[in-house]
Amino acid sequence: YAPPTDFLALCSQNLPDAAIIDGTEHFNTVTWTATASRHVITGVGFSPDWVWGKKRSNADNHAIVDSVRGPTKEIRSNTTDAEATASNGVESFDSDGFTLVGSGAGSGVWNGNSGHTHVAWNWLAGTAFSNDASATSVGTIDSEGQVNTTAGFSIVSYTGTGSAGTIAHGLSGAAPSMIIIKKRNAATDWQVGHDGIAWTNSLFLDLTNAASASADYWNNTAPTSSVFSVKNHNQSNASGSTYIAYCFHSVEGYSKVGSYVGNGNADGTFVVTGFRPAWIFMKRTNDAENWLIYDDKRDPHNVTDEALLPNSSSASGGSANAMDFLSNGFKLRASAGSLNASGGNYIYLAIASQAAKFSNAR
Repeated sequence: YAPPTDFLALCSQNLPDAAIIDGTEHFNTVTWTATASRHVITGVGFSPDWVWGKKRSNADNHAIVDSVRGPTKEIRSNTTDAEATASNGVESFDSDGFTLVGSGAGSGVWNGNSGHTHVAWNWLAGTAFSNDASATSVGTIDSEGQVNTTAGFSIVSYTGTGSAGTIAHGLSGAAPSMIIIKKRNAATDWQVGHDGIAWTNSLFLDLTNAASASADYWNNTAPTSSVFSVKNHNQSNASGSTYIAYCFHSVEGYSKVGSYVGNGNADGTFVVTGFRPAWIFMKRTNDAENWLIYDDKRDPHNVTDEALLPNSSSASGGSANAMDFLSNGFKLRASAGSLNASGGNYIYLAIASQAAKFSNAR
């Protein structure tokens, strides 16, 4: 029958349009097989500003590069290591991907061992920003970087002061819900803040630890629409030290920074994101468990269970029917403590392949 006046039929066609219909315009996953010779990786769909690479078939470090620091400046999510110049890794960011050097010390992380398989997750930022705090009165610590306000993502570079302060994140009117920080010039743990643990706590990307409380991390202050706060911790604001921060907020139909509680059942918790996920990054927060990453390129069909661990150099491995990627979220299919323990608290960042209005289940 015809809907009443001023109403629409309940169907996906009548859902509101999302600002981002095709998530691959802002984030994409690529896989390749190493050649041990110069290798141009294409198929990203844009020139990436953040590339997070990992060997799948064998144990090796994660490697992260970005356009703010430059393609040869590597940091590793599974170690405390300071930033290193890698002459045998990513050579350049290109219009549709990136170019890899083929051989030499350290090149195995990306392309040095012929026949080994790899994956890289790629984000578009694309717009440069710079904030002189004294001139703009935005924040108290100068910052610069790259930002994609449409996709809710920014890369922020700054130098610590050793005193409580605030840093402009460039996201123009939206507060970040998740921030990942790494000290560049010396070895220290990664610091991760997330709405799901409140900004009185921190997690550590290179560790399995549960969330830890201290005002020294975020000065017990949630980010605002213009700045995020730090106090004086070595991981985020030591005097004279250099830092890189990756900031995210949810964008309806494209990304979701969220949390859920596990039910300890193979018929697990269903988490609504509003889109079909392309990539999920997650961690249990109230107990020691691994960080996990799943994506739809390594696992194109359900059940999705090929995990990589940001805190570990281990090769890609199955995790016993981890989850299904669905048209509007993800459904846990295991009772494992890292995914769905009864009463377990979990945080996640999910990024879409397509908004729910246009997506199908797999």
